[in-house]
Amino acid sequence: MYDLTEFQEQMRQRRPVPWDQLPDFPLYMDQVLSYMDRQVIRFDGDDGLTAAMVNNYTKSGLVPRAEGKKYNRDHLAYLTAICVLKRVMSTKDMDLLIREELQGDRPISDGYAAFCASLDKALTAAADEMAERTGEEELADAAIHFALMSYAAGVASSRYVTLLRQREAAREAEEPAHSRGKDRPKKEKERD
Repeated sequence: MYDLTEFQEQMRQRRPVPWDQLPDFPLYMDQVLSYMDRQVIRFDGDDGLTAAMVNNYTKSGLVPRAEGKKYNRDHLAYLTAICVLKRVMSTKDMDLLIREELQGDRPISDGYAAFCASLDKALTAAADEMAERTGEEELADAAIHFALMSYAAGVASSRYVTLLRQREAAREAEEPAHSRGKDRPKKEKERD
């Protein structure tokens, strides 16, 4: 049986590296995949990042295109956030949050630091709660407890995402009509 105390210790200590400790030299895809395995908590070989996933995230605009075939700190920051968030939210919601956190009005390094600080608090809180539920006879109760915590956090997260979408829509509605027309596709403009 897996030692919950050992896993709890991982939850307390294992964190993505800070921005200034991310490699400051470009990495190839295989190096990125290996590096990302150390950035997030995984067990039993589940849910690892693959080259196909990185390519899909790039095609969908979640991750900037590689520079040649090399990935830099910015890419690692994006991929770290994606590897954590993909377990709990849709790609559409991740896109919105990544644009807000990593592509907003602040440098990526600051958005990444804020993301890591929030992740640290969440993992620490979960580890603290695990300390109360370490017995083998409590496995089902503990699993239900954390599933319900996940549900509650997911409901709260969904509400915040909805508010962000409403704010985004309000901003777009406030834009002058002539600037909105610039962003519309050519065929749509021709229909007008």
